[in-house]
Order: sequence, then structure tokens, then C-alpha cells
Amino acid sequence: MTYFNNAIQTKRELLTRIIKLLKDDELDQKIDRIPLEMRPKSKSPIRCCVHKDRAVIKYKTMAMMGFCVDDEVDELTPLKDYAKAAIKKTSFPSDHLTVVDEACSSCVQVNYTVSNLCQGCEARACQVNCPKDSIRVLNGKAIIDHQTCVNCGLCQKACPFHAIAYLPVPCEEACPVKAIKKNEEGIEVIDASKCIYCGKCMTSCPFGAIMERSQVLQIAHGLKDKQEMVAMVAPAIFGQFKTAPEQLMGALKAIGFTHVMEVAEGADVTAKNETAEWIDFVQRNEPFLTSSCCPSYFLLTDKHLPEIKPMVSHTQTPMYYTAEIAAQRYPNAKRVFIGPCLAKRQEAENSGIVEFVLTFEELHSFFMAYDINLEQASDELLATSISAEARGFALSGGVAEAIRSSIPNGYAFKEYLVDGLNKKSIKLMKAFTKKTPDYNFVEVMGCEGGCMNGPGNITPFKAGAATLKKMIADQEALKASI
Repeated sequence: MTYFNNAIQTKRELLTRIIKLLKDDELDQKIDRIPLEMRPKSKSPIRCCVHKDRAVIKYKTMAMMGFCVDDEVDELTPLKDYAKAAIKKTSFPSDHLTVVDEACSSCVQVNYTVSNLCQGCEARACQVNCPKDSIRVLNGKAIIDHQTCVNCGLCQKACPFHAIAYLPVPCEEACPVKAIKKNEEGIEVIDASKCIYCGKCMTSCPFGAIMERSQVLQIAHGLKDKQEMVAMVAPAIFGQFKTAPEQLMGALKAIGFTHVMEVAEGADVTAKNETAEWIDFVQRNEPFLTSSCCPSYFLLTDKHLPEIKPMVSHTQTPMYYTAEIAAQRYPNAKRVFIGPCLAKRQEAENSGIVEFVLTFEELHSFFMAYDINLEQASDELLATSISAEARGFALSGGVAEAIRSSIPNGYAFKEYLVDGLNKKSIKLMKAFTKKTPDYNFVEVMGCEGGCMNGPGNITPFKAGAATLKKMIADQEALKASI
């Protein structure tokens, strides 16, 4: 997964600008100048012209305020009008992704093309092996008729010079459930009935055309208005920022959160309840139980793997249990989940117990807009009651390890890890119910490596995982010394 490129830089700059304008009471006056300032005439355009560049910035800004391109009725409606409407929003649509059509126009309609490596050989292997007669040779070079080509790839396999290239459509290649494809205009369209909100299409798009419909404006307004808000941070956060965990929690208060909580507190509850459910499954001689912590996996079983659904644990996720604790502890506070996951927006909407969801990428933009120096933030002590296993939920194998450590003697726990949802792993899971497995618990992570590799992260997986493991070890050493 790519964590930084020019498209991502544009996204983060936009987020920071929007948050800063609201913080400085300049949203109404300056938001419509963002496209002009970010794409001035003096610079070479990225696309065909500066006007298209500015249109892309405009529609990306709309997405960051919670709108999709289709919400636009009049092209002359200024961004400040959308900003005013966004701040008043109290509910959010279930389609959490939108495609900026102005940015989505360069990917090929077909997957195979002849490069200049073609030698126009006498064998004509590509032409002879094409089942649709889609290849002809003109002036000594092969040409593919894209009107009749069916993308079978036989020409590429037959070419002795490797002159036929396969051109992928990155978002379609990345989607594990075939929920995105081009319409007749060549623009990608997301099928909400198939989408599991894993975010793979969003992170793979080299044009930044697929955007999440953010809630940053509503959260920023609540913080500025000094509303009581509790930040519930997923364990993966401690692998994202180069500062001590206590300072990171203090930085959250510096931007206006009234209270801060670790979602690992709810993960301990999840581990306890899922362990009890697993024991019940084993006692009833059920074949296996699968985890339910990943909302993308839950959506997958709901939309694409109904045969697996009876084996999915009914235990709630760490976010849910943390929100329950927060509701009791801070009854008047709005609950904001902060994590790396796009699908958590869907879970928050379905649960009715979490008001807002913020990604680490969006949180980073808050720190930038508020000029927060993390290393100078005041310390906010972490709860010593949270287990190491609960904080390890962010990594693949963490859920299984938490359950294993909770199981009483006398039970044989045999886990199987599905490390990331992709076409291969989904095909594998379809076979789970067709044979008697030699495992009795299946942990499924939507992202390879776990939540630490989620679409809303800002730090590469290996570095983030190492930082989180060190943080867990340090906290355990601290608890041992008390």
C-alpha cells in the first residue's frame, strides 16, 4: 500500500487547509479560493489545463465536506454553501466513497496494447492465436482492435518479444469483490451493493479520484465550539506518530477533545466475550468460529459469503464496547472513533452508538492545522488496566492471540489466519464450509498485516508495526515496575 505520493499529498493539503480555515473563522471567506491557490496559472497543469485541475480540487473538497459529485445540482454553487450545509449535517449516507469523475478519465478501457517492441515478425503468433480476430498488422506493426478485443491475454502469451503489455485499471485490480467498474463514459462507478469499504480502490488510484466522504468539518466545528467530545483511539495509532503515547494522547486534548480513551479497553471486553462464544461453539461441536472485529469482513459475509455468516462471531467489536464504556463514563459527550479503517464509518452508522469516525490521516491534518508539536504536548497517562493482547489487536494474529490467552485449560485452540481480504483469500474462504477443517477459529483481517496496514494510516506497515510492538513492551515493563 502506498502511503505517500503526489495525489496523497494533495489530499492531505486539502484536509489541512479546510480544518485551518474553520479554526481561524475564515471558512466562508476563503474556501472558494482553495482551488485557485493550489492550482495557480503560473504552474504547469497536471491535466489538460488549469481549469480541469481546479475542478478536480473543487470536487475533492466537496468529498472532504461529506458530499459526492452527484450532490452538485448547480455548478455555480460556491464551496462555502456546501461548507455551511456540511456543518449542519447530523446524519451521513451509507455510500462512504465517491468517485471524482473529473479526475477519473485516464485509465484505459481495455487491458492489452501493443508497444513499440513489436517486430512485425512473420510468425504473427499474436494474430494467429487471437480468438476474436482482433489483431491486424499494419506497416509492419501489430494493432489491436479494442472494439472486438475481449481481454483474454492470449496475444500477450504468444508474443515472443513481450511486445504486448497488460495495462491494469488499478482500482479494479485492487477491489477484492469486483465492486467497481467503468461506465459507458469511462468513469469508474462503485456498486454499493457489493462494496465492503476496504478502501483498496481508494489507496490504489494513482489519480486520487476515489475519495472517502469525510466528517472532518463536523468534527472540527464541534471541537471549535468546545462541545464535549471523547476521542476513542484504535491501538494502531501508537504506530503512526513519532512521539511518546502519553504525548499523543495529550495532543488530542490540545486540539479540543474533552476526553481520550484507548479502544484497546473495549478490545479486552471483545476478547473475553469472543472467548466465551468460542467455547460455546466447541461444546456444540460446531466446525469453527470466525472473528467479527473487522467490519469489511462482516460486510463480505453479508454480501458475498452468506454460507460463512453462521460461523461469524456475534461478539461486538472493540469500537462498540469502548463506545458503550464511553457512554456510561461521559454520558453527554459525542463519541469519535479514530482509526485506520474506512469501513468503520459503516459500522458506526449501523451501531448508532458512535457519532463520528476520523482516520489517522485526517487526525494528522488536525495536528498540522492546529500547529501541534507532538513532542511538546502535555502527557496524558494511559490506562494500566489494558492488556498487551488488547493493544495487539492492531496486528494480524492479535485477535487470535488474545482469545488464546483467555481460554481455560482443557480446550485445544487451533487458529487459522486470513491475513488480508483479496481475490485469492476470498476464494479460499468459500471452500471453508465444504470440508471438515483442522482448525476451530479463523481470524480474518481486511488489510494485510492487520489494522496497522489500513487505508487511513500515514506510516508504512513495517515501521508502524515495530513502533507499536515497542510501545506494548514498554507499557508492560512499566506495569511490572509499579
